[in-house]
Amino acid sequence: MCGRFNVIDNPELQQLLKDLDIDLSIATITNVAPTETISLVRDGLSGRELTPVRWWLTPAWAPEVSTRYSMFNAKSETLDQSRAFKTPFARQRGIVPASSFIEWKSEQGHKQPYLIRGQGRALALAAIWDHWTRNGADVLSCALITTAAAPEFSDIHHRMPVMLDHAGMSTWLDGATPKEELPPLFDSRLRQDLLVSPISPEINNARNKNPDLLEDCGPVRVLSA
Repeated sequence: MCGRFNVIDNPELQQLLKDLDIDLSIATITNVAPTETISLVRDGLSGRELTPVRWWLTPAWAPEVSTRYSMFNAKSETLDQSRAFKTPFARQRGIVPASSFIEWKSEQGHKQPYLIRGQGRALALAAIWDHWTRNGADVLSCALITTAAAPEFSDIHHRMPVMLDHAGMSTWLDGATPKEELPPLFDSRLRQDLLVSPISPEINNARNKNPDLLEDCGPVRVLSA
């Protein structure tokens, strides 16, 4: 799953944006939680564009903007079966640039947060988006795609966000790619080395946005792709 992530304006993130043909920067924001506004890369009428979206998908057909159902993540296994996700999966795909994300493990009676980041490379998280409009209100929103955890990741959580490599980014964003060719992108394997480290439990509160809370407070482990 992916319930929090971080964006750090550093050379790794800037390089990812260049790889995505985006000549813009994203401001640093930490401990991003569902329903907050995030940045999404998608194909526009004149090429790739960086767009602010709400992180909690609202389907175009929904009667209202709501958090009644958990729509901030979308399981890759059911994308083509869900009424909410089927159309976005077919033609409204995007990438959320991220520096790291956070997962939790129950340890000694408390939830211990772990920071997961790419080793020398920012993360390109696969997403789908939709456009909702009613009575003058206009909402662009998205959900992050998750898949079954790679074996190296499974002791942290049984699911993980879909992290795309360079070739995968182009395949995913290209609206001409038939959806039947996309499932290999969801394979339960790592496409880059990841660093995993425990961080302060103060990050558990989504209102805590202090970047210092992302500092390692224990050994850093490498998950090799």
